[in-house]
Amino acid sequence: MNQEKKNMLFYPLGTVGRDMIYSLFTNYILLFILYTRNLTPAQLAAVTAIMVAARVFDALNDPIMGNIIERTRSKYGKFKPWLLIGILSTSVVVYLAFNTSLTGWSFIAFFGVIYFMYSITYTMHDISYWGMVPALSKDGDKRNSLTARATLFAGIGGTLASVLIPLFTAGKFALGGNTSVAYGRIALIICILTPLFILFTLFGVKENRDDMKKEAPKVSFKKIIKTIGGNDQLLWICLIFLIQQIGNGIVLGGVGANYIYFEFGYEGGLYSTFQTVGMAATAVLMIIYPMISKKLHRRKLVFLMAVFATAGYAVQLGAGFFLPADTVKFILLTAGFMFANLGQYGLYLIMMISIINTVEYNELKHGTRDEAIITSMRPFLTKLASSFTVIITTVSYLICKVTESTNKITEIEKDFNTGAITEDSKFSLIDDVVKGVASGQKAGLLITMTLVPCILMLISVVLYRRFYKLDEKRYDEICAEIKARG
Repeated sequence: MNQEKKNMLFYPLGTVGRDMIYSLFTNYILLFILYTRNLTPAQLAAVTAIMVAARVFDALNDPIMGNIIERTRSKYGKFKPWLLIGILSTSVVVYLAFNTSLTGWSFIAFFGVIYFMYSITYTMHDISYWGMVPALSKDGDKRNSLTARATLFAGIGGTLASVLIPLFTAGKFALGGNTSVAYGRIALIICILTPLFILFTLFGVKENRDDMKKEAPKVSFKKIIKTIGGNDQLLWICLIFLIQQIGNGIVLGGVGANYIYFEFGYEGGLYSTFQTVGMAATAVLMIIYPMISKKLHRRKLVFLMAVFATAGYAVQLGAGFFLPADTVKFILLTAGFMFANLGQYGLYLIMMISIINTVEYNELKHGTRDEAIITSMRPFLTKLASSFTVIITTVSYLICKVTESTNKITEIEKDFNTGAITEDSKFSLIDDVVKGVASGQKAGLLITMTLVPCILMLISVVLYRRFYKLDEKRYDEICAEIKARG
C-alpha cells in the first residue's frame, strides 16, 4: 500500500475515538449533571457560566495553539507530538469528570476546574489533527475526499457514542442500575478507546514537512491577528460557519434528549433510536460527497442542503404540535431530524472545506500558508458557537422549568440506590414525573430544537452565497498562480 492510500485510510481512522470522547463530554455532560445532581437555579446558572466561560477561553486558545504548533520542530513533525499529548491528557480529564461523588457547590467548583482542563487538553489534539489536512494534499479533489472521509469517521465515532450513551445511561438498560454509575463506566471505556484509535494516525500517516525547513515563526498575538485579519475570505467564512454552528448544536446538546424523554418516556433506547436514524443519512452523505462535489459546485450544494434541512425542521414542527405522543409522531420526528441533520452536516462539511481552502488564498496574498493558524479557526468557531448554544439551551431549560422534573428524577434514583424503593417503584415514579410535564414546556423545547436552528442556518446560507468567493474555479486559479511563482 503506497503512502497516499495509507493516509486516506489511517488519517480518518484516528478520529473515531476523538469524536466519541468529544460527544461524551460536549453533548452529555449537562445531561449527566441534570440527571445525577439536584440543582438549584443558582447552581444551574453557575454550571452554564462555567461552560460558557470555558468555551470562550477554549475558542480564544485555539489560534494560540495553532501558532504554537506552527513553530514546533521535532523529528516527529509539528502535529504528532501534540496529538499524543492532547489525547492522553484529555482521556484522564474526561474520566475524572464522570467519576466523582461530589455534590452541591463542591461539585460545581470541581466541575469548573475540570471543564477548563478539558478545554486546554482537547485543543492540543484537535488543532493538531485538523491542521494536518492541508499538509496531506494540495489537490482539490483529494482534499475533498480526505476531508469527507475524516468527517465520515468522525461521524461514526460520534454516532456510536450517541447511540450507546443514552441507551446505557437512562431507563432499564442503565449500566449498574443507575445513571451515575452508568456514565462512569462508559467514560472509562471511551477514555481507553480514544488513545488506541489515534495510534492509526500517529504511525500510519505521513504529512508533508517541507515547511519545517524554514525558521520557526514566533508565537505572537500579532501573527495570529495579522493572519486572520488579513484574509477577507477567511473572515467571511468564519462568520458564516459560526452562525450555522450555533443552531446545529442545539439538538444534540441536550434539548433533543429532554424533549424525547418528556414526550415519550424516560428511556434511553428511544433517544438512541432518534439519533441513530437521524444521523444515518449523514453517513451516506459523507461517503458520496466526493462524487457529488465533482458534479455539483459548492454554491449549488449549499442551496440543496438548506432545502433538505428546512423540510426536516418543518416536518418536526408539524408532528410535534399536531400529533399525539404515539409511534407515528416519533417516526415523523425522527425522519424530520434525519433530513434536518443531513442538510446541516452537509453545510458543515462544505464550510469546513471552505475554511481549509483559504490556506492557498493566504499563500497567494501574503506568501505564507499558516496552515495551523487558519485550520484552528474551525475548532475555534465550533467552540465559540457551542458557548452560545449552551446559553440558548439553559435559557430554554429555565423558561420550560426542566430542572423541576430532572431534580425529581435525580431524587428517585438516589432513593433506589439507598434501597428505599424497588426498581419497579423507581420506574413507576419516574414515569409519573414525565407524565406531569406540561404541554407548554414540551412545546418550548420543540421550538428551541427546530425553529431556532432553522433560522440561523438560513442566515448562514444567504451570507455564504453572497460573500464567499473561493469556488472551485477560483481555487484552481489560485493554485495555478502559486505554482507559476515557483
